[in-house]
Amino acid sequence: MASDPKVHTFEEVAKHNLTKDCWLIISGKVYDVTPFMDDHPGGDEVLLSATGKDATNDFEDVGHSDAAREMMDKYYIGEIDASTVPAKRTYIPPQQPSYNPDKTSAFIIKILQFLVPLLILALAITVRSYTKKE
Repeated sequence: MASDPKVHTFEEVAKHNLTKDCWLIISGKVYDVTPFMDDHPGGDEVLLSATGKDATNDFEDVGHSDAAREMMDKYYIGEIDASTVPAKRTYIPPQQPSYNPDKTSAFIIKILQFLVPLLILALAITVRSYTKKE
């Protein structure tokens, strides 16, 4: 951890709520977990859902291991200004694209997995009917 930690306001931290830019507040400390998004065992959605609020309860409820707590040190970027943290804040979901291009290609693959065997079966029946000797 830094010897003279930077103090961040809640509004500043709340702006960092994207997959490519994600900051969390845990126990009064601010962590930039952006490099950890792909490696988090619960997925990036879990981390994104904890942005824009004090994520201490979310973190403690899971029961993270000692190794996970030690790992947090490398993502530490400063302290939160406690006077800027609202008493209660409504949840604002993180901004995400309206569709996921990766899921679109998965849908096409599923359709092809269904259609290709049907086309092969239709071709086999057609060939069989033309080559059948009567």
